[in-house]
Amino acid sequence: MDKNETQYENEVQQMADIAPIVRSEIHDEVTPREEDARWYTIHTYAGYENAVERNLKQRIESLGMDGKIFKVMVPTEKKIRVKSGKRIVEEEKIYPGYILVRMIVDDDSWFVVRNTPRVTGFVGSGNTPVPMEESEVATLMKRMTAEAPKHRIDLVKDDPVVISDGPFKDLEGKVGEIDEDRGKVKVMVSMFGRETPVELDFLQIRKL
Repeated sequence: MDKNETQYENEVQQMADIAPIVRSEIHDEVTPREEDARWYTIHTYAGYENAVERNLKQRIESLGMDGKIFKVMVPTEKKIRVKSGKRIVEEEKIYPGYILVRMIVDDDSWFVVRNTPRVTGFVGSGNTPVPMEESEVATLMKRMTAEAPKHRIDLVKDDPVVISDGPFKDLEGKVGEIDEDRGKVKVMVSMFGRETPVELDFLQIRKL
């Protein structure tokens, strides 16, 4: 084997050694990656946000679009409500009429999302979706993962109030004691010719 043949074989071997690396780099360049995706806001018919979320997830799976559309969610946060005199925590939609989708936008992914039943379009300019700002996404995610808020009780002793919920609804009184840790307020109401303290959740009363 002469010198030229030996050099040629060495070059062939070197190319064989680096071929998998080159193929991998080319694949990475053309294959969508989740880290390249952005969050987009999708407008839906009001009240159908959860249905759109379910339908879109099914379409992503059935149409094999999980390599371009990575996450779909209805943004919600915890809110304190009073029902039948009891304080409960409920999930409330942050943006009624909208859902969020993390995706790489191209003709195919746009078509899948846009043609999901009860989707009216992307938030953007014309047919061009505009991604959310990263700071906006971070703020939203923080709201979604936060515990139920502990509201500040904007009342002081002797404030006149009216009871807005529960068995004593519509009775007027004045603030007696305030327990911010428990979110409770004792209201002095007039019953049977005397002032009687009634303990209420602060969401059950409002200032006069």
